[in-house]
Parts: sequence; C-alpha cells; structure tokens
Amino acid sequence: MASIKKFQVTFDCADPERVARFWCEVLGYVVPPPPEGFATWDDYDRSLPPERRGAAFVCMDPSGVGPRMYFQRVPEGKVVKNRVHLDVRAGTGLVGEERLATLEAESARLVALGAVQLRVLHADAENESCILMQDIEGNEFCLD
Repeated sequence: MASIKKFQVTFDCADPERVARFWCEVLGYVVPPPPEGFATWDDYDRSLPPERRGAAFVCMDPSGVGPRMYFQRVPEGKVVKNRVHLDVRAGTGLVGEERLATLEAESARLVALGAVQLRVLHADAENESCILMQDIEGNEFCLD
C-alpha cells in the first residue's frame, strides 16, 4: 500500500491573496515565484480571464517541509465553526507561565495582523494552555 507523504491545506475564502499573505506572516511561509514567463503574480493574474483574476493564491514553507497552502475564492461567506483547524505550535516544549507568556506574545503579534483572540484556555490536569483565535476571515485556529 502506498503512503502519501505530501498534502496541501485549502482554505475557502473571499479574498485569497489577503488571507494567504496573513498566513505567510503567521507561519513564516512565502509566496512562491510566479509561473514561468511572468515577472510577477500581478502579471500572471492580468493574463487570466476576468472571472478568474484574484480567484486563488498560494503560500508555501520556504524549507519545503510544511504543507503548501492554497486559498480559493468562493461566493459564500463562512457560516459555522470550522470542522478542521490549524494548531499553530508557538509554545512547543514550554509549560506553565512561560508557555502562556509565549502564547500571549504570539497572540498579540497576530492580533496586530488582523487576527482575533477568542479565548485563553488555561492549563488543567490534562492539557497545557492554548489560545483560540480567528484569522482575518473568521477561520478558527489555535495557538498551541
């Protein structure tokens, strides 16, 4: 049986480039080079039929390790809570107050980029602290 090694995370959204650039900032991802024959992504976008302009955008891990992220424009807005979300591992290996301080600092950085902090979940007997967040179009994610 074959084993799949790579996958892409796809976001439905209203403004693909804006959301992609937000996630580039969150994750340290980059926008890949434009397709061959185009100096910029704007040049490529202008080459598309009007209905496809701005319809999608991509960001990727510059090291090639993390999944590629694809953002596609959809006509409907977000209505309910995500069934799948990203856990942004900002506090890996940290515990207690050091972890919470690190998560709070990262939350403040992301709020400045347009994210919304929803709730801080404090450590208990089973789990370390994490922070529930929303990106710039309301998609939930956790700082973990």
